[in-house]
Amino acid sequence: METMKTVWDFLQNEILGMNWLNRLINTILSTCGLDTTSRIGGSIRFFLYDTVKIVVLLCVLILIISYIQSFFPPERTKKILGRFHGIGANIIAALLGTVTPFCSCSSIPLFIGFTSAGLPLGVTFSFLISSPMVDLGSLVLLMSIFGWKVAVVYVVLGLVIAVAGGTLIEKLHLENQVEEFIRNGHAIDVPQEELQVKDRLRYAAQQVAATLKKVILYILLGVGIGAVIHNWIPEDFIVKVLGDNNPFGVILATVAGVPMYADIFGTIPIAEALLAKGALLGVVLSFMMAVTTLSVPSMIMLRKAVKPKLLGIFIAICTMGIIVVGYFFNVIQNFII
Repeated sequence: METMKTVWDFLQNEILGMNWLNRLINTILSTCGLDTTSRIGGSIRFFLYDTVKIVVLLCVLILIISYIQSFFPPERTKKILGRFHGIGANIIAALLGTVTPFCSCSSIPLFIGFTSAGLPLGVTFSFLISSPMVDLGSLVLLMSIFGWKVAVVYVVLGLVIAVAGGTLIEKLHLENQVEEFIRNGHAIDVPQEELQVKDRLRYAAQQVAATLKKVILYILLGVGIGAVIHNWIPEDFIVKVLGDNNPFGVILATVAGVPMYADIFGTIPIAEALLAKGALLGVVLSFMMAVTTLSVPSMIMLRKAVKPKLLGIFIAICTMGIIVVGYFFNVIQNFII
């Protein structure tokens, strides 16, 4: 048992957490005469460490996930979902959402395609909720920062929101709230040739390059904000606004996250810095969920496909789910960190 714990700690701290990289950067900066305990030195160390770590993890994760995703083109995914009914279909849709694009703006075109193909509305919304909120990338990245317990609970609760939200939308019979051109559209089944391993690897490499190009600015911005929070904003201020003293911290973080647009890779460094400064775990995670699921650009895109009533219900379901998850994490924080 002790050996297993040692191996796991090494995996958690040195492989996923890349603590060796933090020590290396700290040594290099100190050798160059920079005091890494100062505000400026600490900010530079935080920025370099988190940027390199997140980019490396991003590239590895996208390569692996895109390779898996190559087995699930939209046509095959539609056929898989079409075999299930009721809540089982919602669960499968939520699970399939974990191996699809990393942000909600990328998921919406797939949602439109599935809806046009005649899949039940609740099923497509379960997919739409889970895809940006609980992809496999979020699981690994959360493990690298917060540990495996937090990561697993986060993903499980995210899937619960996706399944419950999709099921509720299905029960409300809101098909008439989908725009006419979507309801009357027809997806064309394109035969999928069997890809070879080299073809899948080429596709995965292309996805790495395309995704990195798309999110690198958000990563740099997120790490920059995290560095400022970590080294320049007083801890007392963070604790006062987002700590135990503010019972509305989860709601405040959720509302603050909505106007932003980023994916899990851009929000991780901000979350890491907030937690280190004394923000409650639930506050941090609700902020992350709101940014990745309910960003304004995503809602503008979704409005093109659904009418205001359905859009409002979708936002309300996700918001309430995120707030409940946030308060739940606040309650169990001492048990899982």
